[in-house]
Amino acid sequence: MSEQVKLAEQFESHRNHLQAVAYRMLGSLSEAEDAVQECWLRLSRSDTSGVENLGGWLNTVVSRVCLDMLRSRKSRREESMEDHLPETLASHEDRSDPEQEALMAESVGLALLVVLGNLNPAERVTFVLHDIFAMPFAVIAPIVEKSESAARQLASRARRRVHGTGSAPEADRGRQRELVDAFLAAAYAGDFNELVAALDPDVVLRDDRQPGASSVTRGARAIAKQVSGRAKAAQSALVNGTVGVIAAPRGRLLYVLLFTIKHGKIAEIDLISDPARIRRLDLAVFDD
Repeated sequence: MSEQVKLAEQFESHRNHLQAVAYRMLGSLSEAEDAVQECWLRLSRSDTSGVENLGGWLNTVVSRVCLDMLRSRKSRREESMEDHLPETLASHEDRSDPEQEALMAESVGLALLVVLGNLNPAERVTFVLHDIFAMPFAVIAPIVEKSESAARQLASRARRRVHGTGSAPEADRGRQRELVDAFLAAAYAGDFNELVAALDPDVVLRDDRQPGASSVTRGARAIAKQVSGRAKAAQSALVNGTVGVIAAPRGRLLYVLLFTIKHGKIAEIDLISDPARIRRLDLAVFDD
């Protein structure tokens, strides 16, 4: 067996892990595949005879590739005059299998993918490597070109942004989440009666995708009828410190739901899809 064939077999044994790392960093399956392929090209051109831990070497390389891709993405976004969401949140065509990407997004968490897209490149790479893959800061620091203490600060800042602080007391937030999750489950299942039960009889839904007067729907039965059978790519999350919903098929944000809850019922729902409005929201995931 040639050395190149042996090296290829070793690489293949690490491919799934490398793709998992790259996908969480980039939020795009096609880009993750590109990063893993670039990792292989660098491996095939390198002298690895002195490498004792090939898995660790590959982790470092794919992380640096992803960091470069994230920085390039950020630079392109800053140079562009167009007003659009970050790449992770944008709706764009890519080469990946939609079904496979949907499965990947679900396995990571749709809301987490969206929130990770709000981190800067170094924060995102550090958070993924440390908080998701338990890599020590001594290894992460050279990847992000920071000192070990600076890498710790990056992770801490990223953690605060990912998990938020929450403006409601823990007990209240727990009850809010139960109500919102029940609403989502009923919407997903098309359970009209459960939807009505979660809503205040005089609930109001404001939808910024609709023009003028048609943007407002009133009444529990009317709204239940409108949302029944939907919410298939929605998850509860923290929106401005309270329990809301992020709808993100394949990890690409479509809209956010803000709720006003009164007396244990949903009294107001604001559907926000405008990119400029979404940027002003503080989105975070639950620290389960």
